[in-house]
Amino acid sequence: MKNILKFIAVTLVVFTFIMCNNNRNESREDITQKVENFDWLLGKWQRTNEEQGKSTFENWEKINDLEYKGIAFTIQNNDTISQEQMRIFEADGKWNLLVKTLDETEFINFQMSEIEEDKFECKNDKVDFPKLIKYCKNGNKINALVSGDSLELSFEFERIK
Repeated sequence: MKNILKFIAVTLVVFTFIMCNNNRNESREDITQKVENFDWLLGKWQRTNEEQGKSTFENWEKINDLEYKGIAFTIQNNDTISQEQMRIFEADGKWNLLVKTLDETEFINFQMSEIEEDKFECKNDKVDFPKLIKYCKNGNKINALVSGDSLELSFEFERIK
């Protein structure tokens, strides 16, 4: 009888341990899925802290659950004076931001170093500028920060209806 009770007690402990670990893993996966959703970027945005005489816009669309595509451009005197193509995508379990200006022949990869529900941070120390790109949702607005060494540029965007 003692051996049967020991067996039942050990089985319950092992079962409880397995269930707790399974639940903890499921919770991590749920959080990861929730956090790694960039739908808050979707839509058309206009920069509110732009120099007078210029208008800057960003447009984001969702390609699928693992890829988002964006374009940013600045207009001055009815002429596009700058443009960037952007992609956020997941590969091998890691999220990346690709950025390409009209002057570049290839996309520059920034690996995401921090991802939270309404913000992310990307780094690439191999380029001169920027080395760091941050995006965060701020109510109905989006703030972006682009920095490297001693230069820092702040962008504030408001959704266009």
